[in-house]
Amino acid sequence: MSLPRTLFEKIWDQHTIVTNEGGQTLLYVDWLLCSEGSIHAFNILRAEGEKVRCPERVFGVADHYPASGGPTMADVLDDERRNMIATLDRNTQQYGIQYFGLGDPRRGIQHLVGPEQGLAQPGVIILCGDSHTSTQAAVGAIAFGIGGELAHVLATQTIWQRKPANMRVTVEGKRPPGVAAKDVILAIIAKVGAGGAVQHAIEYAGSTIRDMSVEERMTVCNMSIEAGARAGIIAPDEKTAAYVKGRPYAPRGEQAWNQAVAYWNSLPSDADAKFEREVTLDATTLAPMVTWGNSPENALPITAVVPEPDSEPDAQRRAGMVRSLEYMDLKPGTRMTDIAIDQVFIGSCTNSRIEDLRAAAAIANGRKAIVPALVTPGSTGVKQQAEAEGLDRIFRAAGFAWGEAGCSMCVSMNGDTVPAGKRCASTSNRNFRGRQGKDSRTHLVSPIMAVAAALSGRLADVRDFLRN
Repeated sequence: MSLPRTLFEKIWDQHTIVTNEGGQTLLYVDWLLCSEGSIHAFNILRAEGEKVRCPERVFGVADHYPASGGPTMADVLDDERRNMIATLDRNTQQYGIQYFGLGDPRRGIQHLVGPEQGLAQPGVIILCGDSHTSTQAAVGAIAFGIGGELAHVLATQTIWQRKPANMRVTVEGKRPPGVAAKDVILAIIAKVGAGGAVQHAIEYAGSTIRDMSVEERMTVCNMSIEAGARAGIIAPDEKTAAYVKGRPYAPRGEQAWNQAVAYWNSLPSDADAKFEREVTLDATTLAPMVTWGNSPENALPITAVVPEPDSEPDAQRRAGMVRSLEYMDLKPGTRMTDIAIDQVFIGSCTNSRIEDLRAAAAIANGRKAIVPALVTPGSTGVKQQAEAEGLDRIFRAAGFAWGEAGCSMCVSMNGDTVPAGKRCASTSNRNFRGRQGKDSRTHLVSPIMAVAAALSGRLADVRDFLRN
């Protein structure tokens, strides 16, 4: 009898080639995505005289540097960024790698492209250099960012990793109106802490997670990294299979499809599988969330007030709160709904899928933004679908700018920035100092909360708009 295993362990074991005496495991990699930041990895290959081991399993995606104003090289602001895109183009051509470049209808943020193309499937290991690769684990895959290890994966189609511990976060209950998937993960991070899941892989479970669409689950897995986790993962189910079916790289033919689904059905964690840590959350008690500091763990319900550092018993955390409040120019006791904002951003790999845009457009429809607001779809496919549904027209009529697919203001790219000292309500994943521009101030919110902020000129409770 084999020992009971978690979902993560089953996939890990299936991909294990060897484990060395030091506890490192050599894993086979199913798919690898490379962005403009892969220049150094390809330079290493050339310097070492190495080839790409499995070019048919590697994809290049131009996602960080395309400008929100247009989809061509001429729209990219400076020579350095144009050179990075052009270099990715040359590298993919030289090594025979499929490339989703400027003008390609499949291009977008890597973490959307993988699921859209059907590369992200239950049971696979899919990697790229960027930390938010965990987004793709929402379909029941292992997905994580690898940074400087990119050259090794290109050359070998394998990666050395130390197996993380297992952590389960169980969320139960029906979400109240106005509470989005973004609010759920912000509440989880606030409870667990920014370092609470270090050296762990988080499996999300419970009725709240099961009730979410696959796209909502991607939002949850996307921000696992903000709790310190190596990855987040959600068990595949009927929704997952329906999402994957028919995509370009999904299993083809009835027999292959049935075999794949049978394997996917075997993946959920065994009933008595061991988790080193368990965390629970009652979704029925949640409210729309917003951050106040410089970490995603600094999240509170929109009905709360800016916290008082003196109430924090831990000296190190108290000092961190003081520094954050100074940077954010906030005073303890201020109601979150009294905080004026200067602009709004809806986009990023966290919240730029079609369901995010539909939800945001439903709030914006027939209303007017009173501060500048930018919407950037996460992929060309999402952009085309949103335009076919008329979502772009709704946003434009409400005074929102409609941008090009890409990372954009999430990480202050190509002129999509927040000026120094200005405050942005953003659907992105990080509110670090300077993340959206030097000395910028970021409040993380869900897409519908971002629209509420744009309409109000301050952080606002979207439930007020749902009632009207």
